[in-house]
Formats: sequence, structure tokens, C-alpha cells
Amino acid sequence: MQPVAEPVARLIEEFAKLPGIGPKTAQRLTYHLLRSSKEEADGLAQAILWMKEKVGFCTTCFNISENDLCGVCLDEGRDRGVICVVEEPLDVLALERTREYKGTYHVLHGAISPIDGVGPEKLRITELLGRIRGGSVHEVIIATNPNTEGDVTAAYLARVLAPDGVKTTRLASGLPAGGDLEYADELTLARALEGRRPV
Repeated sequence: MQPVAEPVARLIEEFAKLPGIGPKTAQRLTYHLLRSSKEEADGLAQAILWMKEKVGFCTTCFNISENDLCGVCLDEGRDRGVICVVEEPLDVLALERTREYKGTYHVLHGAISPIDGVGPEKLRITELLGRIRGGSVHEVIIATNPNTEGDVTAAYLARVLAPDGVKTTRLASGLPAGGDLEYADELTLARALEGRRPV
């Protein structure tokens, strides 16, 4: 006989699959929901299902969107000649909080990481190249995280973009090495945008 009811064990297992959630946190979340009212648990379940039904990715930049195009791609006031390449949709939110950047975005949905089996073919790099070759893009800002995977991805992007002759820059230092964009404050990100440099 197992010490924990099977539905509880399954929920702990599912929570533990989420990024940043270890076994202890998965147990705490599960037991919190166990003590919650049925209405609260239903609310969480419905929010997850509703999000999965209604939200997808922009067909141009691959940011989170409820429609074919996200709000940034629909905004006619944006400078379409500048594309800021980021790893994840949360990085778009972080950069938008600065209110400094007026161009468009391209979300790779990850970074090159051979250890994790993530090569360039698993990222949205082909689509990025298509956007550059199909339009009037004059600058690509590489805003990958300042860690090993982000640096490898930036170097790869600089290499594949070089033949197209588009100006390629990288966010300036000021972002802590090993950190993630989503945790940086607005001032740090704004300064990093202002001080970007050629790759």
C-alpha cells in the first residue's frame, strides 16, 4: 500500500515537471490545493484549460498571442526595421517594461544548449532569417541571456546573420552574467539597450 493517495502522488509528479519547481515545492503546492475549496481548485483548472485553448504564438515573431499576430506586431507605430531577438516571451515583457524599445521582436523559444540537446534547428532561427531576407530590416539586436547558452546563441546568430549585411548588435553589459532578462529591473535593461554594441 502506497503512503500517499494516487491522485495526490500524480499531482505532485505533474507539478515537479514545471520549471523551477522541485519535489518539495511540488508537494507544498499539491497540499495547498488539497486544503483549498473545490471552487478554488476548479478556478485554477479552468484558467489552465482556458489559457491552452485561447493562447498560442504570434505567426510573425512567436511571442504569446490570442490571435494570429501579437499586439507588438499589430502596432503600426513600431519600427519594423529593428528586430530584438530574445529567448522567451517573458523577455519581451521585461524589455517592454523599460518603455525604451520601439522596434519589433523575435522569440527563439530557447537557446542553443548541446548538453540539453537543443541545437539551432530547434529554435525559431529559420523564421528569423526569413523575416530579415523578406523585409527592410536594418538592425538585429541580440538580447539573449548573458550566460553560456545565451552567449553561444548570440555568436551563432551573429555568424548566420553576417552574410545578409544587417547591422547586428548585442545588449550591453550591465545585465549580470548568469542572470535572466525577466529578473532584471527596468533601469538595468534600459541602460543595456542604450549601450548595445556590435557583435
